[in-house]
Amino acid sequence: MRRRSKAGGEPAKSRRPKASATKRRNAPKATHPRSSLATRQETKVAQLARERNEASEQLLAASEIFKVISSSPGDLKPVFDAILKNATRICAASFGTLWLAEGDGLRAVAVYNAPPGFAEVRRGTLARPNPKTAVGRVLASKQPVQVVDVAADAAYAEGDPLRVALVEVAGMRTLLAVPMLKETELVGTINIYRQEVLPFTDRQIALVQNFAAQAVIAIENTRLFNELRQRTDDLSEALEQQTATSEVLRVISSSPGELEPVFNAMLENATRICEANFGVMQFYESGAFRITAMHNVPRAYAELRERDPVFRPGPNSAIGRMVATKQMVHISDYAEDPAYKQRDLLVGEGPDLLAGDADGADQHILFQHRHDCKRPGTTKL
Repeated sequence: MRRRSKAGGEPAKSRRPKASATKRRNAPKATHPRSSLATRQETKVAQLARERNEASEQLLAASEIFKVISSSPGDLKPVFDAILKNATRICAASFGTLWLAEGDGLRAVAVYNAPPGFAEVRRGTLARPNPKTAVGRVLASKQPVQVVDVAADAAYAEGDPLRVALVEVAGMRTLLAVPMLKETELVGTINIYRQEVLPFTDRQIALVQNFAAQAVIAIENTRLFNELRQRTDDLSEALEQQTATSEVLRVISSSPGELEPVFNAMLENATRICEANFGVMQFYESGAFRITAMHNVPRAYAELRERDPVFRPGPNSAIGRMVATKQMVHISDYAEDPAYKQRDLLVGEGPDLLAGDADGADQHILFQHRHDCKRPGTTKL
C-alpha cells in the first residue's frame, strides 16, 4: 500500500539515496577559451608586425637604390653596390657577388662583405662557370638555383676551382644564385652566400629576384641615358662645326684677296673645337715649312718661330713622317717620341699633332697641341 502524507494526503515519493560523485584526482584542467584566443591573437599580431617590418625594410632598400640610380646617371658601379648590399643584408646572408654576362663568361662587377682573400680573387675576374655549379645551372635554366650545402655538392667533390675557393677560402656553405633577365636574355646573376647550412626561404628568393629586376632596369636606363648623351654630344659638335664653318666663310667673304685673316679664323676654330691648347698653321713649299698662322702659342715658341719662320723637319720628327707618308700623324706623348729623345730642336715643344696632307708644294699644314698627354685628340675636322 502507498503511504499518504500527513498534510495533503498525496502519496509520498520514495526517497532514494543520492549517488556521491566520484572525485577524479589529477584530471587535466580544461583550457579556457579566452586564454587560447588571446594566444592566437598575440601570434597573429607578432606575425603582422614582422611582415610590416620586413616590408618597411624592403621599401627603404628600394628607396636607397632609386636614390643612387638618380644621383649616378650613366654610372652603374654605385647602383650595383647598393643593390648587392641590400640583397645580402635583408636576406641575412654573409656576403654576396654580382656578375655581368660577358661573352661566354661572367665578370664580377660588385662584391659585398666577402672575406678578403675571396674578394681579391673574384673582383673583376672573368669566370666561365662549370655547368654543374649553381651559376652554371642558372646560365642553362635561367631560373634561381639554391645549393643548401655546397660542401656536399658534386661540383665541390669534383674539385671545381670556383667552388673550392668558395668553401675553403670564403667558408661558404649555402648558396643562392638568381638570374638577371632582360626578357629572355641573361645579363648577369646575383649570388648571396651563408657561412652556415641554412636554406633561404621562398620569400627571400623572391626578394632577390626583385633586386635582380631592379639591376636590369638600371642597366637599361644607363644604356638609354648614354645613347641620349652621345646623340646630344654629336649634335652639339655638329652645330659647333657648322658655326665655325659659317664664321670662316664670313671671314673669306669679308676679306677678298687676303689670306691671313682666313687662316687665323680657321686655326682659331680648329684649336677651340678640338679642345687643344694652341695651334700652328704652316705653309709647305720646296721641302720646307713656313709659319702662316699661330693661335695661343706659348711666348717662347712664338718668338722662336718669328726668328726662324722657315724650317726643314728631320725625317724622324712627326712632321717629317707626315711628309713621307702623306698621312695624319698623332702622337699622344711627345716626350716618349724618338725625335724628342734624340733632342730634335723642333720637337722640344712637346705637342700632340693633327696634320693635313702634304702632297707636293704649296700645302698648308695644321698643327694642334695639347699640354695634357692623357687626353689624346680625335679627328673632328
